[in-house]
Amino acid sequence: MKYLSELFEKNRVWSLQQLQEDPDYFQRLVKQQAPKYLWIGCSDSRVPANQITGLNPGEVFVHRNIANVIVHTDLNCLSVVHYAIQVLKVQHVIVCGHYGCGGVRAALDGQANGMIDNWLRHIEDVRERHAGLLDGMADYDARWARLCELNVIEQVRNLARTTPVSEAWKSGQELMLHGWIYGLQDGRLVDLNMSAARRDELEQAYAEAVAG
Repeated sequence: MKYLSELFEKNRVWSLQQLQEDPDYFQRLVKQQAPKYLWIGCSDSRVPANQITGLNPGEVFVHRNIANVIVHTDLNCLSVVHYAIQVLKVQHVIVCGHYGCGGVRAALDGQANGMIDNWLRHIEDVRERHAGLLDGMADYDARWARLCELNVIEQVRNLARTTPVSEAWKSGQELMLHGWIYGLQDGRLVDLNMSAARRDELEQAYAEAVAG
């Protein structure tokens, strides 16, 4: 192995361990992709969806990007959402952010980072929308944490307005959206109470979630 041989060795050891614990593991996995959940999370390497939810491969469909942003022109994200809802028939879509998010901090500080600033502009919009709330928080870490939460809440609202979700709700398909956040410091998920199973639930959930 010419490059990254240590990763191939870790893979070999892992696959052997899986077979020792469950000889049919890979045969079963090949035949199985029936997730109930779509996870839209941050690309941060410390927030792996399967591990922190205790779900096995095949049980959660995953899309990740910097700061778990949902943009109506992002065909990558929208294609994942469409496939998950229309083909896999997931019942729950979870937008999960995390405390200590570097993308959120960059948007909060307004610091220049080059090309990524175009992506972080979406989070800056969230910051500006809730400037009255955030500016009233004297503690920087508390302000950062609250923007991480508000970003999730706003992204769930964006998700609800996408074509795949709108079409699913119009057709009566069972589909619920959720906004969660993950604590790096304790490994615990927090429900931000931004959940909706129908369009008429969305704005009330949004108002309550923003109010905290």
